[in-house]
Amino acid sequence: MHYLTLLEFHWLQLLQPQWYIENGGLWFILFVVFAETGLFAGFFLPGDSLLFVAGIYSEDLIRGAFHMQTGNAVIDLLIMGIAISLAGIIGNAVGYWFGKKSGPFLFERKDTFFYKKKYLLQAKDFYDKHGGGAIVMARFIPIVRTFAPIVAGIVQMDAKKFSFFNIIGCVAWVFIMIFGGHYLQKIILNEFYFDLKKHLEVIVIGIVLISTLPVILKMLMSNKKS
Repeated sequence: MHYLTLLEFHWLQLLQPQWYIENGGLWFILFVVFAETGLFAGFFLPGDSLLFVAGIYSEDLIRGAFHMQTGNAVIDLLIMGIAISLAGIIGNAVGYWFGKKSGPFLFERKDTFFYKKKYLLQAKDFYDKHGGGAIVMARFIPIVRTFAPIVAGIVQMDAKKFSFFNIIGCVAWVFIMIFGGHYLQKIILNEFYFDLKKHLEVIVIGIVLISTLPVILKMLMSNKKS
């Protein structure tokens, strides 16, 4: 990163996918995916929109990271997809490990104003019944994907079961997003002459709305029932 760029840095740039691509490339993306899925502090980082935009810039990202050109878009996407998937899988594993280590303490802790053991027991029942599906679906929901592996560890979800669905969910999430970004950009540009590279803010807003819509609908339905 250039000295001038550091002077011009603003915290809001951490929410902008383009900033990561321009200043850190693929290596920065790997760290963001790891942090967003494995660290408490990573919940605010862009996930879906960053991967989608990465798909659009796949050729540039591979060239910048490995100083080579494959000349094949699919190969570029596969290389990038495998690398990012590994970062996400490791991130979730770290979150699960942290949750598993802190789980016994939380189960023995007395209720406070901010902590209710009954909610932890409810989470355990949920993971016992729908654990695998919860891990997979959490990948596609902002914020939830940060805490899902931690909660899975806290409620002592079976490690082998978690690992299996962790891999399935991460690979599906990463490849859907980067392939979707790459080919949607081409289709829209060829059919409507609209270059998504020049309107990345539209992508970010659209993906945020789409990814958070299920959560909003769930909250509205819960309020109606209550």
